[in-house]
Amino acid sequence: MPVRIPDWTAEGVLPPLDLGNPTGPNRAPYPVSLYDLVVRFATTPERCLILDGYLHHRAALHANGYQAGFQWLDGSFMEDVETLEHRAPGDIDVVSFVQLPVVANPTPGDLDALDHASAKTRFKVDSYIVELDAVPPKEVAFWSAYWYSMWAHRRNLAWKGFLQVDLGSGEDAAARHWLAQNTGSGAHP
Repeated sequence: MPVRIPDWTAEGVLPPLDLGNPTGPNRAPYPVSLYDLVVRFATTPERCLILDGYLHHRAALHANGYQAGFQWLDGSFMEDVETLEHRAPGDIDVVSFVQLPVVANPTPGDLDALDHASAKTRFKVDSYIVELDAVPPKEVAFWSAYWYSMWAHRRNLAWKGFLQVDLGSGEDAAARHWLAQNTGSGAHP
């Protein structure tokens, strides 16, 4: 069930857990709606461009048959880097935990979503994919722990949180519409 995206801490990051209930279940990765993600982070032209690329990346994953799963979102996009480092984020970091493709109908451009370098260049998405049905449970646990441990800290080792969005939520059209209507975005190649 989606939760409200927490406010940034005084350190400019999402909190790693609910400080009012540190042993409770409300902690990173916070399950949030795609629509809320777009509304919350479409605050600058650079962020809007990244969100537009991210939404196109999701569409390309869907076209490749990846309809079910979830995505963990992190990187400087999930931090107040404009204040922390006086710069805009360059991309959004995404790990897609997906079930194996169902019927796929990709165009050649959609295949860019499956290639790390192409996804970063074309969509501004630093993308990684874990196919849940293709690896044994022990390996799923390994990759989950790996990405959690990579993303639960900033490079200076300060704790931080990150977000989780359902891959097949059905919110993509509404999120894209809101972004286009409220920011003039939507002209991604």
